[in-house]
Amino acid sequence: MGQGVHTVALQVAAQELGIDPNRIEVIVDTTRELGFGQTTGSRGTLMAAGSVRNACVAALAGGCQPDVDYEGEHLVDWTHHLGDPDHPNPTIHSAFGYATQLVVIDRETGNIERVVAIHDVGKAVNPVLCEGQIEGSVHMGLGYALTEDFPSDPATGFPTNMTLRSLGILRARTCHRSTSNSSRCPSRSRPTESRASVEIGLVPTAPAVAAALRDYDGQWRNSLPMRPKFSADD
Repeated sequence: MGQGVHTVALQVAAQELGIDPNRIEVIVDTTRELGFGQTTGSRGTLMAAGSVRNACVAALAGGCQPDVDYEGEHLVDWTHHLGDPDHPNPTIHSAFGYATQLVVIDRETGNIERVVAIHDVGKAVNPVLCEGQIEGSVHMGLGYALTEDFPSDPATGFPTNMTLRSLGILRARTCHRSTSNSSRCPSRSRPTESRASVEIGLVPTAPAVAAALRDYDGQWRNSLPMRPKFSADD
């Protein structure tokens, strides 16, 4: 499922077992059904790290015997549904992240000079992957805010832009300078003290761009893209 979850699982196993990571192979087993929802996206690191960690604990307790499957699970069964009368102040998620972004605009040209992104990810299990996730999200968010559009024919619903280039996607060579920093606020309720850094990397970018543009010219934008005449090649 990507997003570095396999790398994180390998890292956790290597640390818990105290062995060389090169001895570990991460294998996706699709033959076993757990009876739960998907473990993808935002909860990938949270659930996978906890499960691998508990499996390693079981392996160490069992002497790490060859040809034996040691299993571990990370079960979140202490959250509540909204509106539950028995829990007027419900715990609705097992973990919360936080993200804030600042967009810096050149006062003379109106061009975006820099984006500063600060994210609370708990403990960054793999800082390089985490930084790449945030910087990639910022680049994607700038395209979403400024240039990307996917118009369709109102009568048929079919898209009117028929090429990838015409969608206004920002190219890699137009990537703006960004500074990312992850902060750590540990919690005992999460294995490895980690949180997710997935969709949240993209959420603050467009609002930050809108606020920066308003500070520049006094206008609030309420439609996307906010600069439809801006070229993705600029």
